[in-house]
Amino acid sequence: MDRNWPSLADIRATQALLAPHLVRTPTVPWASATLARLLGDETRLFLKLELLQATGTFKARGALTWALSLTPEQRARGITAVSAGNHAIAAAFAAKAVGAPAKIAVLKSANPLRLGMARGFGADIQIAENGPEGFAIADRLVKEEGLTFIHPFDGPNVARGTGTLGAEIAEDVPELDAVVVAVGGGGLASGMARAIKLLQPKCQIYGVEPVGAASMRRSFDQGAPVKLDRIDTIADSLAPPMALPYSFELARAHIDDIVLVDDDAMCTGLALLQAEARLAVEPAPAAAIAAAMGPLRERLAGKRVCLVICGTNIDAETYGRLLERGRGVLSAKS
Repeated sequence: MDRNWPSLADIRATQALLAPHLVRTPTVPWASATLARLLGDETRLFLKLELLQATGTFKARGALTWALSLTPEQRARGITAVSAGNHAIAAAFAAKAVGAPAKIAVLKSANPLRLGMARGFGADIQIAENGPEGFAIADRLVKEEGLTFIHPFDGPNVARGTGTLGAEIAEDVPELDAVVVAVGGGGLASGMARAIKLLQPKCQIYGVEPVGAASMRRSFDQGAPVKLDRIDTIADSLAPPMALPYSFELARAHIDDIVLVDDDAMCTGLALLQAEARLAVEPAPAAAIAAAMGPLRERLAGKRVCLVICGTNIDAETYGRLLERGRGVLSAKS
């Protein structure tokens, strides 16, 4: 069956397409005495610093891949999207890059920093009370104004875009044993995993979800995409209430396991990144650190492991609160 999964040639072509617009973010070694104590002396860590990407997250890769595929007529009409924040920024950025107008539905709960960043790229922002209302707004804009909908995490364009991140990791760090990446809707993890498995087939890919937003883990368990009745996590960018068919199938074929971490563990990871790497991040990338210290510790012991630092869009007040919470947990581990 033709699943329309990206080939290595597709991913290479997308790299060339995106190169004039995006940052080729570095992958760097990460080591310290504290890390050796928490993760084991022989474990070798690398950080994929995707927080340095345009818009502050990996989301620009998929959104821009989508925008660059538009016909001149589609660009003239413009794009729409639905987002809790980071995808709104990326879609607005992508629209500006190709000269298309953007009308984006953003959830009322969105972090004000992210809302401001999306508006800064020139998007017309429409506030939605919740996800269903947001999608209703986008559906109306597609039907009435002919806008093109850019999905936040599902579909071949997203996978080709996030596949470029996986290709960079595989090129930067030879003979990796494992990559650990946060999972929201699965767009990042599935596309990245596809590229890495094509380039380094023996590398294990571990996804990480919050305990309170485990849609992909439950989908893996049930063998089909599921929708959650309730979301409860500090990691708002890891909180879509459902998995969708394309990213689910791509993830299931290329991700070796998905583990869960709680909010305290993510705050601990956030504090560790600040203390040992001087990086200020949102909870999503901290989930990868939390998994490496927790449920994956034994499996990663003595291995060459890359942790994906996927985003940094968080306001100072929220960051400070989560950092203090994480420092408290981290000190208890010392």
